[in-house]
Amino acid sequence: QVQLEQSGGGLVQPGGSLRLSCLSRSTGLRYHAIAWFRQVPGKEREGIACRSRDETVIKYADSVKDRFTISVDNRKIWTYLQMDRLTPEDSATYYCAADPKAMSSACSFSLDYLDWGQGTQVTVSS
Repeated sequence: QVQLEQSGGGLVQPGGSLRLSCLSRSTGLRYHAIAWFRQVPGKEREGIACRSRDETVIKYADSVKDRFTISVDNRKIWTYLQMDRLTPEDSATYYCAADPKAMSSACSFSLDYLDWGQGTQVTVSS
């Protein structure tokens, strides 16, 4: 099982940017599909970005498309979520997730993500 450790997040003004980081301390992310989710209290968890294991497929939810960017470092141990032009509606707890069993080109928010980060709070407010 991959241990995912998140960092980043915090308070930012509307229109600002944040980068969330997610570190795999054990096996790395080379053989995993990766995704970022967010959740607001009282609402269902929302998938916002995913990247296939072979890096050929990247998807974004419509709510974040053209504002958020998912990436993985060259060593394949970090995944990042760059968030630009943030709005108050982006306020949520954000989670990274990894699926070690996904097919190589699979990128979906409904994959069986077995490994999760601890979550990090993002608040967008003036």
